[in-house]
Amino acid sequence: MRIAIVTESFPPDVNGVAHSVVRVAEHLVHRGHTPIVIAPAPSSATRGFPGDHPYPVIRVPSVAVPRYRSFRLGLPSARLADALNEHAPDVVHLASPFVLGARGMAVAGQLDLPTLAVYQTDLAAYARHYRLGWGEAAAWRWLRNIHNAADRTLAPSTRSAADLVTHGVQRVWLWRRGVDSVRFDPALRSAETRATLAPSGELLVGYVGRLAVEKRVELLAATSRLPGVRLVIIGDGPARRDLERALPEATFLGARQGDELARLYASLDIFVHSGPYETFGQTVQEALASGLPVVAPAAGGPLDLVEPGVTGTLVPPEDGAALADAVAELAGDAQRRRAYGLAARTWVANRTWAAVGDELIGHYRAVLAGAGVPAGRRIAA
Repeated sequence: MRIAIVTESFPPDVNGVAHSVVRVAEHLVHRGHTPIVIAPAPSSATRGFPGDHPYPVIRVPSVAVPRYRSFRLGLPSARLADALNEHAPDVVHLASPFVLGARGMAVAGQLDLPTLAVYQTDLAAYARHYRLGWGEAAAWRWLRNIHNAADRTLAPSTRSAADLVTHGVQRVWLWRRGVDSVRFDPALRSAETRATLAPSGELLVGYVGRLAVEKRVELLAATSRLPGVRLVIIGDGPARRDLERALPEATFLGARQGDELARLYASLDIFVHSGPYETFGQTVQEALASGLPVVAPAAGGPLDLVEPGVTGTLVPPEDGAALADAVAELAGDAQRRRAYGLAARTWVANRTWAAVGDELIGHYRAVLAGAGVPAGRRIAA
């Protein structure tokens, strides 16, 4: 098959949308398909990117998002239509469609091309937090129009699928994300890394993710003050300076990737997540693959990823005291941490990118055939 992936984000962006698009496109090539990626142009500071990819990457003009200038919005342009015409795809895959994706949907409709839209970002929450001039109701109207024009929408978690259906989106199926359980491995635990981060033998509690207002990382303030605990923040973003002031006891490492990130995960004792707006929660899944017990809000994607009392603890959303209490309880119980970590690693064993990539190819084929997928996959509207 020939697939055109129109995405709102792509490296050098560091986020779930960009990462999943890279993994999907790589898998398509591996399976003998022919993808292209159409993505916003990066900022001038990273213009040397994207580096080498085993598929074409077409960049369209972009502008910085107000209040989050490191993120670029792709603008509708003739380059998108030209790319679709030239590639002649069998299916157009719209990754977290919003602005560029809306234009991609319109062009695909004009060309009578089958479309599949992947919901991955809680844009209504973004509109509220970044004051983009849209209310939540307006954001949902926009998203509903885009997704209802698609032949089907894929949601990453049961909660996000339910949100879509509640807001009038039709033809919703569940399609979760994969994790690289070879890269993220408890065996990478490093005594040297631990000694550097916790020279007095503190328990290492880590957060990994973008430092942005919607992630609510400031809720970890009470956790950072727990005795015998060192809170490690891995990631970067527009809220970093404010968070460094709000969490003076925490260690901020900035963005880390690849093998270094995997080693940091494995060297932690507990993973903590604070954001209540995750449609999936890829960093939670990477922590589970790294054999870590997880503390996260009982909201969004973590509801599917964390089994309370087995792989971690879920707490009320936006409750910093509850996060700290759950971390403190695990910090005082090494046996439970070990049991949760072993169960976490087992839980992700079959959630490889190859497995979910093949599932996605099945969705492409079903869209082309106009057929359904196995019973139980579709979310009833």
